[in-house]
Amino acid sequence: MNEDLTPQQVLLRDTVREFAEGEIAPVAEEMDREARFPYEIVAKLGELGLMGMPVPEALGGAGLDTLSYAVAVEELARVDSSVAITVAAHTSLGTMPIVMFGDDAQRERWVPDLAAGRRLGAFGLTEPDAGSDAGATRTRAEPQADGGWVVNGSKMFITNAGTDITGCCTITARTGPDEITNLIVPADAEGYAPGPPLRKIGWRASDTRPLAFDGVRLGADARLGPRGEGFHQFLRVLDGGRISVGAIGLGLAQGAFELALRHAKERRQFGRALVGFQAVQFQLAEMATEIAAARSLLYLAARMKDAGERFTKTAAMAKLVTGRLAQTVAERALHLHGGYGWMEETPVARFYRDAKILDIGEGTVEVQKMVIARAIGAYED
Repeated sequence: MNEDLTPQQVLLRDTVREFAEGEIAPVAEEMDREARFPYEIVAKLGELGLMGMPVPEALGGAGLDTLSYAVAVEELARVDSSVAITVAAHTSLGTMPIVMFGDDAQRERWVPDLAAGRRLGAFGLTEPDAGSDAGATRTRAEPQADGGWVVNGSKMFITNAGTDITGCCTITARTGPDEITNLIVPADAEGYAPGPPLRKIGWRASDTRPLAFDGVRLGADARLGPRGEGFHQFLRVLDGGRISVGAIGLGLAQGAFELALRHAKERRQFGRALVGFQAVQFQLAEMATEIAAARSLLYLAARMKDAGERFTKTAAMAKLVTGRLAQTVAERALHLHGGYGWMEETPVARFYRDAKILDIGEGTVEVQKMVIARAIGAYED
């Protein structure tokens, strides 16, 4: 189903699908089991131009629209969510803030290497005591006489923060009593201290760590956009990020559905294939229908963003729907696999574990509902 995609978008989808099935699928279970970051795959994705898809061509990116980017992330997640979140976090959260809010010098310094996948970008918003309440940021950046900053504080659950190829992390920091500013922190800055990789239920092959700043000295050129605009900036960043995380949920659901359908055709019980039982047919029909509906909503959000329309509500709806869908489809798919689904050697078990974070990361379900409630006029402070 092409969902009214352009020929170029169909070609991109097919190219990413071929890469995911040929390069990622054979090693996905091993990377997950060993919690091993996929350096080789990231390098190949960079060579294909998939690490900077929405970045303008003038900055070394592919110059693709949001829908094309979402389609590509969906195809990666259809095979493995760890690789998909590595690309999505690097692109939407690590690279695009510099593209969106950086000056010419900042873009020239950071974006070409990020877009090519030679370096990875991270985004430090969440803290040990500031998750959904992002305004409770405690990391501090003290202004210096020369226009620079000294940063102290900590972040938590930061994707791509401590790999061997991490280039920078854009962080939110309190620069005044009621003021949050975004700063670009080079990963090789003295005092930039990523903690050990966190042990996770899912997304095991992605890099997720705590991150500390111990007297990190930054120049005036580290400030991203005007002072005090950090809160508004990261809200805009998260709007776009919800589309890419929604694409991960959609891709995971599609992949789990395909695993269930294949198993139902191959597995025989009581003398016939599982797919011959009406109860199984109905479950598969429901999955396919719900995936198609969610895809329409997600693609609508992407198209609205590309058209320059307000997409905050639609992106939150898409993220809410796809996060739930990923879990329900993965659970049904595991159930259809029976005892085989409970075995780690079966891909559906990994899909099942990877699905839950989609209700939490990039804004919890409660945050999405708050965003939607405000947008429909059903919210009161």
